[in-house]
Amino acid sequence: MKPVLIVEDEPDIAEGLRYNLEREGLRAVVAETGEKGLELALDRNNPPALVLLDLMLPGMSGTELCRRLRREPATRRTPIIMLTARGSESERVAGLELGADDYVTKPFSVRELVARVRAVLRRADTAAPARYEDARLSVHFDDMHVSCDGAEVKLTRKEFALLAALARRPGRVATRNQLLDDVWGQQYYGDTRTLDVHIRRLRQKLGGCGECIETVVGVGYRFTGCAGKGEARRDDEDES
Repeated sequence: MKPVLIVEDEPDIAEGLRYNLEREGLRAVVAETGEKGLELALDRNNPPALVLLDLMLPGMSGTELCRRLRREPATRRTPIIMLTARGSESERVAGLELGADDYVTKPFSVRELVARVRAVLRRADTAAPARYEDARLSVHFDDMHVSCDGAEVKLTRKEFALLAALARRPGRVATRNQLLDDVWGQQYYGDTRTLDVHIRRLRQKLGGCGECIETVVGVGYRFTGCAGKGEARRDDEDES
């Protein structure tokens, strides 16, 4: 079982988190500084399943550590929950934009935090398929590689996370709230139109494969894949 990495410089908080996570059957390791947190996060022999990251750290700050973790291939997809005493909306949004999966403000309920850890771990279930592939579209979840008709598609982190959230559940409707939780986290309080903007950009970048994302009016979106659609389109073109 991969551990939860707690990066927290206050010993009482760190020990309380470690104790409660282990009582719930989760392994946990503690780092007191950002530098130590980076070292443990990149440990190939014992990589973390999730990082609980305090923003106010001595030396390397939590925000800088988050940036570093999102740049490293080994931790690019590792879930991160930020812990901080700062609770303004702008700071929450800034943390999520850095790549955090969730955001918890101190003081917090330990039971709620453990529940959020489990929820984020479920979303990042390592038993999920490593890729989605059909006759035209290929999505590699681990290395964030996407291609359509053999050509690489360049996506931003949010665009890829949105495509992955859809492609992991082909044929199933994903509600707007589900997608916002999966991609922006449960602490997102921004305009829900952000989702529509990202869907539109994602379809544009996917080009001929953009039709794999179907709008379910009043509910959300469904990933239908591209298998057979290219052939159907070419047949239509021939008839015209």
